[in-house]
Amino acid sequence: MSDSGTESKLEEKTEMAEDDGRRRTGTLYTATAHAITAIIGSGVLALPWSVAQMGWIIGPFALIACAVITYFTAILLSDCYRTPDPIHGKRNHTYMDVVRSCLGNSLCKFVYLHRNRFHVELRKTCMFLRISSRLGPSDVVVCMIAQYALLWGTMIGYTITAATSMMTISRSHCFHYKGHNAQCSTSGNLYLILFGLVEVVLSQFPNLEKITIISVIAAAMSFAYSFISLFLCAFKLASNHYLQGTILGVKISTAEVSPSRKIWHAFQALGNIAFAYTYSMLLIEIQDTIKSPPPENQTMKRASFYGISVTTIFYVSVGCVGYAAFGNTAPGNVLTEFYEPFWLVDIANIAVFVHLIGAFQVYGQPIYAKYEDYLSQKWPESIFFNKQYRLPLLFWKTQSFRFTICKLILRTAFVVLTTLIAMMLPFFNSIVGLLGAIAFWPLTVYFPVSMFMAQAKIKRGRWKWTMLHLLSAVALIVSIVAAAGSIEDIMQRLRHATLFKTRL
Repeated sequence: MSDSGTESKLEEKTEMAEDDGRRRTGTLYTATAHAITAIIGSGVLALPWSVAQMGWIIGPFALIACAVITYFTAILLSDCYRTPDPIHGKRNHTYMDVVRSCLGNSLCKFVYLHRNRFHVELRKTCMFLRISSRLGPSDVVVCMIAQYALLWGTMIGYTITAATSMMTISRSHCFHYKGHNAQCSTSGNLYLILFGLVEVVLSQFPNLEKITIISVIAAAMSFAYSFISLFLCAFKLASNHYLQGTILGVKISTAEVSPSRKIWHAFQALGNIAFAYTYSMLLIEIQDTIKSPPPENQTMKRASFYGISVTTIFYVSVGCVGYAAFGNTAPGNVLTEFYEPFWLVDIANIAVFVHLIGAFQVYGQPIYAKYEDYLSQKWPESIFFNKQYRLPLLFWKTQSFRFTICKLILRTAFVVLTTLIAMMLPFFNSIVGLLGAIAFWPLTVYFPVSMFMAQAKIKRGRWKWTMLHLLSAVALIVSIVAAAGSIEDIMQRLRHATLFKTRL
């Protein structure tokens, strides 16, 4: 009797895992790899500069505070993957689906259509969500714009960083063979185009689950260049024989750093740190690849803990050791200041390049899926959007390349457009800071907190309600000042920039 009961429960769980007709293969390990790949990116290279703008007290505190906030909101967001129940509820495949289900009217519509299957308490919950929710269709649109603008902006930033890494390799070779006094200025357009061509090919992979191996390789590369960056900074620190840096960071001087410039750069540094922890807008897409049992939210919480913990160790180490090594003259991209040993610098920059190849796709796949699903539903009879073609693979006879004309053309065009914008705006630090500012409050804090409060039915005026709103208010202030600092820096740089001319 007990065996049959156990089997029925297992069958029920298996049915729940396949309740949308899709077979998932993701595990704790693949989710952790996706998480590390999504979090660790070009932002780590700007951390010594960011700490330098704020000094020894505020800089490390900002790094740890952002990590704690990111993990806390990731826990809240993981429980919203299924609604209204975090284990047995309806799946939400994207971040925006979660916003609709928790804060919009789609959940109530779902409950109404299936009202005979739901307990009366669930219908009461739906009524509570409808009453407590303050968001309407316009807010869902705002969420969509913020999320996908950030994803696309990050892809642009990664394209710039990948080209910068290849330019650094070229320059380090020049200095090694011609001496450090040689003129070794390097153009980045060729490397931008090369990176774009690689991404055009990889963009044809169908979804995140199909690029798991790329994420694993990318995560390994992120470890490699983080370790090498840390080693190079530690080696320079040891050769200095003393710690550099000051309590308040870069000092104000009439010649180079005015009081206003100091403030703007400190604000921009907050955006850089926030960008370094960009993760929430990809969490749901990653969680949607995980198989169950165990429940997806439990696996995702563990993956977030491991991913954010590992990332924070690297971030604090690279940021603080880099600042101790360079002091207030820390560069915007720490790897651009190292030339010897040139072979080790080359390995680090190649690792950055390979990592960003994978990270570009992790950020790009949700965008592809969004507009392709929309176009397919908009014109269901169109051959252009819906007919699949098969192309046999020469060296893998059991597999074939499946594609639609829409996928082949639009994904290629999207990558080309991203590359062109990267050529026009090669401002690494400024773009990074602006992206972090855009993402931090709405996507990392506000929506996860609001959705959790709606799903957990937290009443107005309770201490938990007050603390969560206080957290959201602080995050809003950080985002505003970080955006202001980054926009000011972009405006300053545009006055002296030449379009389609990227040089190092």
